[in-house]
Amino acid sequence: MSSLTPEQIQARIARAREINASVDAGPVVAAVARLFDLEPASESDEFLFPALATTARERIFGGQVIAQAMVAAARTVDPGKQVHSLHAYFLRGGDETKALHFRVHRDFDGRSFSNRRVVVRQDGKVIFNLTASFQLPTPGLAHQVPMPDLLPPEECRDFLETIAADPNISEETFYHMARRRPFELRNHRPPASAKATQHYQWFKVAAPIGDDPLIHRGFLAFASDMGLLSSAMLPHGLNFMTPGLFSTSLDHAMWFHDDIRVDDWFVYVMDSDWTGGSRGINRGSIYRQDGTLIASAVQEGLLRLAPPA
Repeated sequence: MSSLTPEQIQARIARAREINASVDAGPVVAAVARLFDLEPASESDEFLFPALATTARERIFGGQVIAQAMVAAARTVDPGKQVHSLHAYFLRGGDETKALHFRVHRDFDGRSFSNRRVVVRQDGKVIFNLTASFQLPTPGLAHQVPMPDLLPPEECRDFLETIAADPNISEETFYHMARRRPFELRNHRPPASAKATQHYQWFKVAAPIGDDPLIHRGFLAFASDMGLLSSAMLPHGLNFMTPGLFSTSLDHAMWFHDDIRVDDWFVYVMDSDWTGGSRGINRGSIYRQDGTLIASAVQEGLLRLAPPA
């Protein structure tokens, strides 16, 4: 299907809202929070996350394993130290129907900083590794780049409106994407014809998650992999649903700058300054609604576009 009529789009929006409203947000958000309930394994500094009975995903969502590995690392660090950066590589696609094993290596503990290396395995094979650094809160020099001039969340397009207008989304995929998500989402994405390099998306967790700072950072790490890779597609007029496009994350880096609460609106401003060699660089700056820069992210992804048959 090359395009949808306004009437078809409105009908799809109504159906998407019906699908979305059929599930309460609380259990969906709680399911993400449970991702961080890692079970201690038989050896010290090792953790397990059990297999799911079934899954609709071809592979584990990257944001999940980023956040889980970060939380596993934090469980071995002095609680007074907060994670301020992480660097990760995706090595193999994970399977949600198999247990995850997290091995944390205590590479360094100093007075101000600690460093942890986390190796994640399934079936004995390494699928992901992450290095995270933790710091005692310390006063010092401070500056930030101002937040760009952006539309507020209430003036941006609802995520359901975005998927309803995309003719490349099949009925099965549409039903899956319209289901309740852990975040309320509002986005501003230029049309494909603009060949733009920047877009942004507002997030707010859809149900209460308490006050634990680590859980809020875990949710932010989870969200940092939502849509970032599409930045490198934008200049080429592509998106995740483009026929013949295969995409996956190769690595991911993130820096935490300020106090974080994901139950308040925050905006992910994303862009891409390069694609080539079937790879693309994607950058993101995350701001609170008051303009405070709270985190930054960079990711390289694989982009392979098969020629039309």
